[in-house]
Amino acid sequence: MKTPHRTTSCAVLLLALMTLAGAGQAATDELDIFFGEYEGQAVTGGANEISKRDLRVKISPAANGFTVNWVAVTKRPDGRLKRKEYLIDFHPTKRKNIYRSGERRDMFGNAVPLDPLKGDPYVWARVEGDTLTVFALHVLEDGGYEMQTYARKRIPEGIDLKYSRIRDGETLRTVEGTLFEVK
Repeated sequence: MKTPHRTTSCAVLLLALMTLAGAGQAATDELDIFFGEYEGQAVTGGANEISKRDLRVKISPAANGFTVNWVAVTKRPDGRLKRKEYLIDFHPTKRKNIYRSGERRDMFGNAVPLDPLKGDPYVWARVEGDTLTVFALHVLEDGGYEMQTYARKRIPEGIDLKYSRIRDGETLRTVEGTLFEVK
């Protein structure tokens, strides 16, 4: 025979789980428009230089959040290619439309927190309507800062990207381009 206390506890637990599931579903719903693979070229500007880079991004649902994987390939003046790739998991926070980045793994596979004062970037994401923005804050050796911002606006053809890199208030680089959805 169930006691009223146990029945009440089970009901509260069930209600809490349903609320969390609903919050996770709401977070997924607002992100649905971004899920997909996109590729294209962007024009890079900064320090009296203009160049092109090939870009590819995949935004996909993940357990309790979403993953952003992006690749940038730049052709150097000597013909060599410079390739950078990033993969970051994001998880909902208690604040609407704001997501924290997942922790990194150490060499043993254990989850460890990022530490901006040890050179790790502090990364988070925000959704505002049709724009998913990823922010990366770096604390520099001299105590200054560098902020990288990747604003990805969903358009019918794919995504418009606006990237900026600012160090201690000075814009060092901007990148703009359209990435088309890969079918």
